[in-house]
Order: sequence, then C-alpha cells, then structure tokens
Amino acid sequence: MLVLLPPSEGKAASGRGAALELGSLSLPGLTAAREAVLTELVDLCAGDEDKAREVLGLSEGLRGEVAKNAELRTAGARPAGEIYTGVLYDALGLASLDAAAKERAAASLLVFSGLWGAVRVTDRIPSYRCSMGVRLPGLGALGAHWRAATASVLPEAAGSGLVLDLRSAAYAAAWKPKGETAARTATVRVLYAPTRKVVSHFNKATKGRIVRSLLTAGAAPGDPAELVEALRDLGYEVEAAAPARAGAAWTLDVLVNEVH
Repeated sequence: MLVLLPPSEGKAASGRGAALELGSLSLPGLTAAREAVLTELVDLCAGDEDKAREVLGLSEGLRGEVAKNAELRTAGARPAGEIYTGVLYDALGLASLDAAAKERAAASLLVFSGLWGAVRVTDRIPSYRCSMGVRLPGLGALGAHWRAATASVLPEAAGSGLVLDLRSAAYAAAWKPKGETAARTATVRVLYAPTRKVVSHFNKATKGRIVRSLLTAGAAPGDPAELVEALRDLGYEVEAAAPARAGAAWTLDVLVNEVH
C-alpha cells in the first residue's frame, strides 16, 4: 500500500541537525528536478525579498520565511514526519505510533511537496515554504514541473498494490495515476452524514485518523475493494462503488457525524 499525503503549510523548525543531503532522499529519480527547484528557490529568496514574497504568495507577516528559504542548503534537517505539522499530521500522530506501525509508515507514506516533489516521512529535510501552486520565474508552474519528473518515478514506487490518494487538488496535480495504477487507486471524500456535504477542517483530521488506524492495525488492503472492507472493520462508515469505466480511480465516501 502506498499512501499519498499533502504537506502542511505550517512546519516545525529545522532544528540543529546535519544539513540537507539531497542525494540521500528517497525516489532518487527526482533528484535532478529537486535540485532545479531548490537552486531557483534559494537564489530567489537570497535576492529581492519583496519579489520572493510575491512569487511565493507570502504576506508581510511571513517575511521571515524568505530568509529561511535562502538558507535551505545549510539549515538543519529533520525527518519529514517531524517537519510537517497541522491538522492531518496531528491526527496521524506519527511520533506516538508503536515500532511496528512506524515501520509501516516509513514504507507506505509519501508526502508531496512543491520543493521536493515527494518524500518519505523518514527523509531528512529542512523546514521551508514553497507550495505546489507557486510559479517560479525560471521553471514556471511547479505542478507541471513535477508532473514531468514523476511520470516514470511514481508508478515504480506504487508497485502493484493499492494507492490511497489523500492529497488536496493542488498536490494531486503533481502526479495523476494512470491506466492499471489508476484502477488500484482510491481517493477519499469526508462527508457530514446528515447532509452528505463535504466537510473542510474535519476532512483533514479524519484522513489523518484513517491512516493511523490502518497503520496501527497492520491492515494491508491490496486494492480499493479490500480497503473498503478494512475501513469498515476499523469502524468507519464507508460508501463506495466501483468506477463506471475501466482504468479509473475509486472514490470512497467516509461519513462522519461530527464536524469539529
């Protein structure tokens, strides 16, 4: 099982660990594309601060993020699972998983990123600010940049098992499973049961809890149909139907009765 996650806007501080080693990150086929984004981002942020804030879409209150980006090559690095914070990651609670579940997380979780493309939670990265919606002056739109880079790398990472895609739309643009891989892919919507409306904040928390439940239980569904059964066994109310056409991803609706 491969679980695709969005990053978080807010991130923990880099700390005082050893600096980034770009070549040590998982998915080495993305190294050249990572170097291209890193180089342009660092140069941009080391230059005109106001231009950098405009390109990155940062408010005046986030001006310090520009200086942080300028030091990415020398800043301390920590496991990505410690860098990413926020609602989904709080609910996932990587640090409090038992040893076996942590091993499963290391093997199955992949976090998408405007800067790194995609990283494992064990990959050591510095704290940064660069969303997938950014358009860098030299490289252009990051979504398109990463689509080209991930086209051959991600299908290999997905292997022959289930792909559970929990990314937001902006990060889903970086790689869209196709063909046989798409047929093994499931996306999740979180709906408020009484109204069948999509929830927002609680959506992230529920997705984090789903991943934690699967990791803790040691569940290993091989395809979307098996995922539906695994989630129901774990106490989730799930509605799903096979896609109308071959080679299309499944959409699972997880129903919740609370939205806070």
